[in-house]
Amino acid sequence: MIVRPGRDRRAVLHRGPSGASRAPGREVIVIGGGIAGLSAALCLAERGVSVRLLERERTWGGRARSWDLGEGRSMSRGFHAFFRQYYTLRSLLRRTDPALGMLEDIGDYPLQRAGGARDSFRGIPRTPPWSVAAFALRSESFPLRELAGVDVPAALALLRAEFPASFSAHDGEDAASFLDRLRFPDQARHLALEVFARSFFADPSQFSAGELVGMFHTYFMGSAEGLIFDVPSDSYSPTLWDPLVRALRSHGGEARTGTAVDGVHEAGDGRLLVRTASEELTADAVVVAADPRTARRLVAGMDRPRRAAGPEDGWAASVAAQRNAPPFAVQRLWWDRPVAAEAPAFLGTSGFGPLDNVTVLDRFEGTARRWSAAHGGSVVELHAYALTGHTPAQDDAVRRELRAQLERLHPELRGAVPVHEEWLVQEDCPLIGTGEWARRPTVTTPDRRVVLAGDWLRTDEPVALMERAALTGLQAANALLEGWGAAGHDWWSVPMSGVLRSPARAAARRTGRRARA
Repeated sequence: MIVRPGRDRRAVLHRGPSGASRAPGREVIVIGGGIAGLSAALCLAERGVSVRLLERERTWGGRARSWDLGEGRSMSRGFHAFFRQYYTLRSLLRRTDPALGMLEDIGDYPLQRAGGARDSFRGIPRTPPWSVAAFALRSESFPLRELAGVDVPAALALLRAEFPASFSAHDGEDAASFLDRLRFPDQARHLALEVFARSFFADPSQFSAGELVGMFHTYFMGSAEGLIFDVPSDSYSPTLWDPLVRALRSHGGEARTGTAVDGVHEAGDGRLLVRTASEELTADAVVVAADPRTARRLVAGMDRPRRAAGPEDGWAASVAAQRNAPPFAVQRLWWDRPVAAEAPAFLGTSGFGPLDNVTVLDRFEGTARRWSAAHGGSVVELHAYALTGHTPAQDDAVRRELRAQLERLHPELRGAVPVHEEWLVQEDCPLIGTGEWARRPTVTTPDRRVVLAGDWLRTDEPVALMERAALTGLQAANALLEGWGAAGHDWWSVPMSGVLRSPARAAARRTGRRARA
């Protein structure tokens, strides 16, 4: 009996490679202990592969990691939403807790515009197209007088999406231009860009329209899971990732933090050599699951495979061509007073200067809740995405502006004093730009001993962010296992076609393309 991962009856089961149940005697080094690396490492270890997982930072989770600050406080790289359609990520987490007891429903996901209107997803049907229709009828972002100007045939095309073809159909087009072409109402346009494009830390004029179409499909117009998400009950690393590392070790895997990799080279015996600051390790294969900038550096420094130079050079060039998104900022404040009781745990914002969302952490995170109870205050996190051209000299100005915008939303905090403050600016997220989708790197490489994993890669499935990281980790493991004649892992995705397109017909077209390839 096939057990579906969620409520979507159109979710697609993808079969992994068949073969022997285990691949003993094989050794793999996984570079990067983020979600992609953890996924690859566990999928390999579960098939009997000897795995070494090397992570540069001192905590696991990559861009979804957290760390302890002492005195009952913790910090992270910012809020993450664990959507119900993140089937691969949730399957990964079920390795340590089949009931996913570490996640809890956040309730609502309101979006506040500076003009005063607020959209909510509470009570909206979750199955498309009824979800789209109900939201449009209820939301002030879709005034009827402006809906008359929408390019209806182009908008309906969103309900006929087919992946991966829909990614390539928008090559060269950015997200902002795409919505201009559809003649979306102004308020709805901002809503779409704030929810999707800026969640990728990207300016909408630099973000792929094909990726935006994929996100419309994944989160709202193609999946019956809806815009419902969960959050971890406590800090990311101890709650989510540390248990996965313990599971890896229970399979005989080795895992180290504080271990940066300097390079990947030929070992001279058909194996690969991985060099760190203190040692040289060899393995049959390597999974490069590092952040995009580190992955580009490692690929650029690799010895070229012994086969013909042309395809390898093209592959390396495609990796080198990838770019990072602009910096993003996270400001976490421990206030001397609580926020208003009616305030939502998470609020997306539009038109509040650099402020993109507000999270009241003590509403759901155990560490923050305990600090709040002990001090009578609150723990609030502010995000600023896509700080194009930002320099360290601008930090203080952005911090002041974020706090000023917070007071517009939470006047009860005017005059409040932050007992503690943490400030973080990072620039290590991928930019899914407007270039040709088919030229983006994938999991496989010309060297069968080297595979990639991470949310910056191209996938056929319409997934992104943490789910793309988890999925590419699984697919990287599958690629190695298939080469060794071992069985891989199955996975699920949201529907591969829109609700107005026949799934059987779309599947036949995809099968035909694969047969001709």
